[in-house]
Amino acid sequence: MSPAPDSRTDDEVLAATDVAVLLRYGLTQDAFRTALFGDGAVAAAVTLDRLGVLPRSLVFVAEIVRSGGLAYAAQLPEPLPSPDPAELLREWLTEAARVTTTPEAETRAARWLTAVAEIIALRRATRGSSA
Repeated sequence: MSPAPDSRTDDEVLAATDVAVLLRYGLTQDAFRTALFGDGAVAAAVTLDRLGVLPRSLVFVAEIVRSGGLAYAAQLPEPLPSPDPAELLREWLTEAARVTTTPEAETRAARWLTAVAEIIALRRATRGSSA
């Protein structure tokens, strides 16, 4: 059995992770998929959680991606209710839409958004139970 990985703080994960780059490669190349759904999802969750994004907002955007695709979701004037997180998410969606050429990759993007929402929900539940 392999040893548990070293713990890292939120700030260390954010400093070491470029979410846009992981989206660019993780949606289209198998070698980057684990990083996208691992550190990429955690970094995105930490970032959006700090900006006050509710998990249900991301789940809603994931459904839009499933229904209309990444390019459509990236063009939404307000993909999230608040301006700063909306702009950041729009940047991520635009980056992902540039490289996504298959329905499978778009489905992966929607699953990734759902995973990010779940991480935010877990973080909030943990904070709530420890308070």
